[in-house]
Amino acid sequence: MEGAYTTSYHALITILITLLFISNFHTTLASTSSTTTTEYYNSYVKTACNSTTYPKECNKALYPLASKIKANPQKLCSNALSISIKAAKNSSSTISKLSKSKGLTQIEVGIIKDCIENIKDSIDELKQSLNELGHLGSSNARFQIYDIQTWVSAAITDEYTCTDGFDGQSVSKTVKNTIRKSILSVARPTSNALSLINNHYSY
Repeated sequence: MEGAYTTSYHALITILITLLFISNFHTTLASTSSTTTTEYYNSYVKTACNSTTYPKECNKALYPLASKIKANPQKLCSNALSISIKAAKNSSSTISKLSKSKGLTQIEVGIIKDCIENIKDSIDELKQSLNELGHLGSSNARFQIYDIQTWVSAAITDEYTCTDGFDGQSVSKTVKNTIRKSILSVARPTSNALSLINNHYSY
């Protein structure tokens, strides 16, 4: 009888060890799979950003969102456009504050006013692009992408029009530097968004 108990005990221990091994194996496998997936998502964003005009800025903005983008072109471009919209709003706020500065000349007031309008147009065009990207249809996707590309290109033109206003004008260094820095902060992510759209939606 004692031998039977001993045999059963050893059998139970063997079963428990086997179950523990299987459990650890599945846990390790799941962990490895999760790591592999994360690495794939990160690699996808990095590769996509390396083909843009400003890869450093692109990676800085989109790399933290890799797990959200999940190697999906639509999510990649949508997030890029959202980042551009946020940057454009920040730029508009900065330039609006500049318009309240004391000692501005009439020329500077005019340039700043025009710039604010251009940035507002840029924001509208980027919002249109983002909305259209979210409603891509298989039957007319080509025309939708063409519209998106046109709007984003127009947004970039509007942004750079702000600095074009300096040409041949007497503008203080403070006004020039503030506007230029502000415009670059939105023009670069917008340019990157256009690059990503062009690279992932070519018809």
